[in-house]
Amino acid sequence: MDRHVISILVSNQAGVLSRITGLFSRRCFNIDSLSVGVTEDPTISRITVVAFGDGEIIYQIHKQLEKLEDVCKVAELMPGESVYRELALVKVNAQPYARSEIMSIAEIFRANVIDVSSTTMTVEMTGAQKKIDAFIQLLSSYGVKEIARTGLAGLQRGESLLKNDDANDDAQEEDL
Repeated sequence: MDRHVISILVSNQAGVLSRITGLFSRRCFNIDSLSVGVTEDPTISRITVVAFGDGEIIYQIHKQLEKLEDVCKVAELMPGESVYRELALVKVNAQPYARSEIMSIAEIFRANVIDVSSTTMTVEMTGAQKKIDAFIQLLSSYGVKEIARTGLAGLQRGESLLKNDDANDDAQEEDL
């Protein structure tokens, strides 16, 4: 089974995310990662879904997504042609004797310490999933207390854009 990253532009309104995830669950297709946020156009949100499956299943889901009323555009973000990032917050045991070691690990991974208490540190890290996994693995020897991950976000490299065709049509009509 291959990993697929699907970027979906949708109308920014209540219930859309539920309809999108419902489509996946009705087909017994597990979502490995999901992130959602508003785009440069406040009426449009971008949903990034990471799922594992064969090409035929992904193709069918792609076609079903395009049929949904609130879906503006669907594209698979291909490896090598896209950039992917994830954000993780990791709260780790940090006794005074271990803090400098944890800070050194954070520095190597270009992570930031964002909170410190008498017994814990919270570190913020942005990067590829494998890099975050390796970071968490190194911190596990200190005792990871809690983890929050955003899920993958991605865009196509270079000048390629995933845009709402309706918005592009409107902009072209205004130019006329």
